[in-house]
Amino acid sequence: MDTPGLRDFLEIPYDRLEELNLTARQERLDRRPEDEVREERVRYLVDEKRIKAVTVCFTDLEGCLHMLDYDKKFLLSSPDDLTFDGSAIRGFAAQQESDLRLDLDWPAFYWLPADIFGPGKVLVFAQVRDQDGSPYPADFRGRLKSYCDVLHAEKGITCNVANEIEGFLFEGLNAEQHYHETGHFEFISTGGYYNSLPGSLLRKFIDTAAEAQRAMGFNNEKDHPEVAPSQFEMNYSQAEAVIACDQVQLYKLLCRQVAQNTGLTASFLPKPVTNVNGTGMHANLSLSDAHGANLFYDVDGEAGVSNLAWDFVDRTLNSAQEMCLVLNSSVNAYRRLDPRFEAPNQIIASANNRGAMIRIPLGSAKSARVEFRSIAPDANAYLATYALLRIGLDGPKSEEPEEQKRSRTRFLPDNIYDGIRLFKGSQLMSDVLGETVHKRFWQLKQASAERCPAALGSQIKAAEIQFHHEVTNQYLWGMF
Repeated sequence: MDTPGLRDFLEIPYDRLEELNLTARQERLDRRPEDEVREERVRYLVDEKRIKAVTVCFTDLEGCLHMLDYDKKFLLSSPDDLTFDGSAIRGFAAQQESDLRLDLDWPAFYWLPADIFGPGKVLVFAQVRDQDGSPYPADFRGRLKSYCDVLHAEKGITCNVANEIEGFLFEGLNAEQHYHETGHFEFISTGGYYNSLPGSLLRKFIDTAAEAQRAMGFNNEKDHPEVAPSQFEMNYSQAEAVIACDQVQLYKLLCRQVAQNTGLTASFLPKPVTNVNGTGMHANLSLSDAHGANLFYDVDGEAGVSNLAWDFVDRTLNSAQEMCLVLNSSVNAYRRLDPRFEAPNQIIASANNRGAMIRIPLGSAKSARVEFRSIAPDANAYLATYALLRIGLDGPKSEEPEEQKRSRTRFLPDNIYDGIRLFKGSQLMSDVLGETVHKRFWQLKQASAERCPAALGSQIKAAEIQFHHEVTNQYLWGMF
């Protein structure tokens, strides 16, 4: 029985939420000293009596977001003693070395919409630490943050990313978990690209999710239904790489919760339905110098981008096949790489070809960028961004003449088995990820593939959804 008047938990109006979160975002972009931010956040938590819990988030090797709600008083008394059982997370610690630590990233602090997260809560991201306090090698949020910090400190370079994340909205709660029973997904709209009535379920969902994103400081630009039935996309402006990847996790979390609140399912499976367009996570990437100038822009350069940008493109194209598993890490992701549905499976760069792995959009001094179109929405955004930066800046270049390698069309793997084989045999990917994490990653993907039919065909199989890393519960995996 709910007794009114006994609880007074924090609920902040959306306009005030946006102010708070945009200020915190700008402090991250300005690289305000972390000690100062920590002191301010701790003081805020002490003074704000209406906060009951702090939601602490971290991301596993496969890209799944995990959340732990810590009582505020406990967290303030023991902020450096937050541990969890790493053996319960697939791809993390073995049972005999299970205890891992969480190191709060205080600048990555969010005030939350109470109607979605519940009243009296705030959220902060964390890095994972090993038992001795050293960075945990399978935590790519921490590795991406460290790499970007070094680039900024040593070269004055800031890595900027804007992700375009598509998804589907399906009838019913937990539609993905029930797919092996139903064998199909039900669309809530068949209106198509841009076509949706203002009061339709799809439009209401998009409006509600976009409002929550604005309140959390996303700097939204536009939102709309996408090409396929019941498909959506909400775009927001670029941010520093770690902030952008945090927003990927929050975007998917918000969409899933908003959908659940209305009895629906938001799905980020790359290809949930046979014979309709799949969903992607296009990543628009650029670099800027210490003064904020776009290093990828050159008004006189080919396609309006600089030699540095073209070097970045050529290095990633050269290693595209062996890094494909990082960008497309599930059995289902390779369904999307089907040329009949505008699939970005060609290992080329182009200004106009939507089948190209990399597109060079028309840009200005502010907006010039490189768009990576072959990333699936279920990829680990931190890992994918880290790999793209490491390879784009320091990876090997092809010895072929420029004209020849850009005109010769190669293709990304069209199934996960080839993706695993190319990744597994790559010394480059072992060097970039580290030998232990490299092996752990392909073994996880191999385990998923072995639970699915070897001959995929074109029909979506129940097993590829049932054992998908963003869908599967630990109970099912425990049966094997």
